[in-house]
Amino acid sequence: MSDINNSAVNTAVEDTNKKGKDSAKKRSKKSMNDFQYLCMQILILVMILYVLFGHIVGIMTMPNADMYPRIDSGDFLLVYRLDKDPKAQDIMVFEKNGTRYVGRAIAVGGDTVEVTDGAVKINGYTMVETNIFFETYPLEGFTEYPLTLAEDECFILADQRKGTEDSRFFGPVKYREIKGTVISVIRRNNL
Repeated sequence: MSDINNSAVNTAVEDTNKKGKDSAKKRSKKSMNDFQYLCMQILILVMILYVLFGHIVGIMTMPNADMYPRIDSGDFLLVYRLDKDPKAQDIMVFEKNGTRYVGRAIAVGGDTVEVTDGAVKINGYTMVETNIFFETYPLEGFTEYPLTLAEDECFILADQRKGTEDSRFFGPVKYREIKGTVISVIRRNNL
């Protein structure tokens, strides 16, 4: 009888040990699966952020005061990189001669631009710019007026019209030179 009891006890102990080992393996697999799941989630998040901020949206700081008072030097700009087809009054980031600029598109493909003493004319009509506080004068010896833009060009001026380099200086901006449209500004200065 004692052999039967010992045998039953040994079988019960072996079953308990087996269940404990199986449970430990399951816990180990579950914690490994949780870790793998976390790693996969982090990897997906990194890939989404890379695509979002590497190809769709960009963040840059305003390099100078060319767009003052709307955008000041040092402000953060959120730039939508996929929009390279400007509309009048869009604020664009573009590159000319290896330098990055920010300016306001005032005329697009097919428009005729003329900068006279203190005013800008688009297609023969004087622009009323309520958000520009400086008169616009042509720069002598650079762009010839009247200037008719090709379909893939736009005319971009800085809001600060004195002492800035814009389309009055280097001529029309080709659409391929546009890096994106400013969609938001985060003020860092003059709060």
